[in-house]
Amino acid sequence: MNPTALSVNVNKVALLRNSRHLGIPSVTRAATLCLQAGAHGITVHPRPDERHIRWHDVFDVAELLRAWPGREYNIEGNPFHNLLDVAREVAARGLPVHQLTFVPDAIGQFTSDHGWRFPDDAERLRPVIAQAQALGVRVSLFMDPDPDQMAAARAVGADRVELYTEPYAAAWADPAARAAQLQRYREAALAARAAGLQVNAGHDLNRDNLTDFLRAVPGVVEVSIGHALIADALELGYAATVQAYLRCIDAAAAGRA
Repeated sequence: MNPTALSVNVNKVALLRNSRHLGIPSVTRAATLCLQAGAHGITVHPRPDERHIRWHDVFDVAELLRAWPGREYNIEGNPFHNLLDVAREVAARGLPVHQLTFVPDAIGQFTSDHGWRFPDDAERLRPVIAQAQALGVRVSLFMDPDPDQMAAARAVGADRVELYTEPYAAAWADPAARAAQLQRYREAALAARAAGLQVNAGHDLNRDNLTDFLRAVPGVVEVSIGHALIADALELGYAATVQAYLRCIDAAAAGRA
């Protein structure tokens, strides 16, 4: 089994940069250092208000990743806001984008806090998933860990689901609550795979909780980590931080062997 891929979300680098007009820290420099340290991909989540990632960042990172064959570019966002427009422009410029993660966040929302819901979202998601796939892009749906929702996600055409992991992270310090949450995620992952979906995960994963999660939840092909990883990098540096997260992934793989 291939180890879980680590995609680094660089939104918080952009948030810090945007607090001044000096262009530092550089989003592309951060992405470069993470890739050099072994990260398997880069994630950005451009929101309509550009409060962190700005439109030019999306294209700058895409241009960077053109020089890193084999590394993946994941763009997150709400397909009913600006995400598909961004993806079409990236494709029109001949730049790489490998995955679009559809997230049902509202304009101005502080952070993503829930997944798509079926059957409520089915009919409006189906055409935008098809439009993204017509660009040659894999589509992942941000989902709560509900096993009963996974077949519905596949039925509208999704290639993957990204399990929203904040409830697990919030419960991690309490062993009983942690075990209960891990069982939820395990069941959701198994249901997703049975439906023909691949499984991603993300939100509030960190160096403390990542290994336990990956040991318990089968078949996670990618984790997208931003806030905790960038916070760690402020203390440890990008290279040491990425390598620490990769060790967490390796430890989980060794524990499953």
